[in-house]
Amino acid sequence: MSDEPALRADAQKNRELILSAAEALFLEKGANVPLEEVAKRAGVGIGTLYRRFPTREALLAATSNERFLALAESSGARDAHLAPVDAVRAYLEELARDTSTYRSLAASIGTVIQCGTPGCNAITAEGQRLLRRGHEAGVIRRDVTYDDVIYVVTAISIAIEHDRSSTMRIGHLVDLFLNGISVKNRDQKAESMRR
Repeated sequence: MSDEPALRADAQKNRELILSAAEALFLEKGANVPLEEVAKRAGVGIGTLYRRFPTREALLAATSNERFLALAESSGARDAHLAPVDAVRAYLEELARDTSTYRSLAASIGTVIQCGTPGCNAITAEGQRLLRRGHEAGVIRRDVTYDDVIYVVTAISIAIEHDRSSTMRIGHLVDLFLNGISVKNRDQKAESMRR
């Protein structure tokens, strides 16, 4: 449920027109498309767009809402079947792929997921839950935070954005990160340094 009051029918229609236009333009031209172009395609004034979505990140969060909700749901559903590190791996790979949906979204994903939409809240809560699970199982270093996860997703998504053929490398890049945050790998490194 949303804390927002119900919109009047005309305001709801304008919101839907803006979201539809934004989705199409973000897919065509990337997340940095001028918002004036979004308003024009939606057939509304720029003031109407800004009343509904005061920032570009708020608009990106709204257009990503359903995908983020689906990501959080699929992560939770598969969690019972995966070891903690594997659950984090699957989440990271899925979030990196999703962040690559719109060209240039990666650069602002950290701000976008703080916009408070149900989808943003869901993927954040799910990522934090997976990290806690990894911490409690003793397989993820306790100093690893959700912000660290977002920094890595940002880096992977930007790398993919610049070379679309590298989408096949998402798993490899996620593994490199997981090797760095794994308690087991840190302990092995410390042991080898003592020798």
